[in-house]
Amino acid sequence: MPLFGPVHLLLLLATAGAAAALSWLCRTGKLPARGLRLILGCGLAANELIWWVFRYSHEGVHLTNLPLQLCDLTVWVTVAACLTANPTAVEFTYFAGIAGSGMAILTPDLWTPWPSYPAIYFFVAHGGVLVACAVLVIGRVTALRPGAVWRAFGILAAYASLVGAFNRVSGANYMYLCKRPVNPSLLDFFGPWPLYLVGGAAVAILLFWLLWLPVRPKPVSHP
Repeated sequence: MPLFGPVHLLLLLATAGAAAALSWLCRTGKLPARGLRLILGCGLAANELIWWVFRYSHEGVHLTNLPLQLCDLTVWVTVAACLTANPTAVEFTYFAGIAGSGMAILTPDLWTPWPSYPAIYFFVAHGGVLVACAVLVIGRVTALRPGAVWRAFGILAAYASLVGAFNRVSGANYMYLCKRPVNPSLLDFFGPWPLYLVGGAAVAILLFWLLWLPVRPKPVSHP
């Protein structure tokens, strides 16, 4: 599938349209917030479990194909956020979900060509995370708390440290901590390892901060 070709652009527009429409319907009370978040959470979980059955029935389970990528974590934190509305889960999934899954669908690293099942799964999973993030926060299901940016980045950094240690032992490349993706990505602009890791962390903080601006709590004005 060509990057930003007709199919790719159509998928991007469909994801953005679904996120905007469902957020507006939830925000205006035209759809019940609790029911919508539960449907999104169960749908994401079912999509992920079906994928696991498909993938591991074909590949088997190995140290290099475990569900340890950032997007794997984000999917399950998003499921938890949708099912429980836990503030910390919502914060992480909003920042890491939009920044990570947004970058993933903008520069998809597909294993097989469209419209194979793995490619369809990829867009359903990442697009579903984006839609759920929008509904939870833009749809005003759960408000973000002060300090949300740093809590979310702290969780991300801690998880990256654990995955980096596992990569060293297993020889895997989860989260692209050892080498950049084969397909074009933003990391290509930051040079070789380990410079692109520093650049990626700086971009993550910048994206988190930009995502914080439109949803940050407004200061209370006193008469």
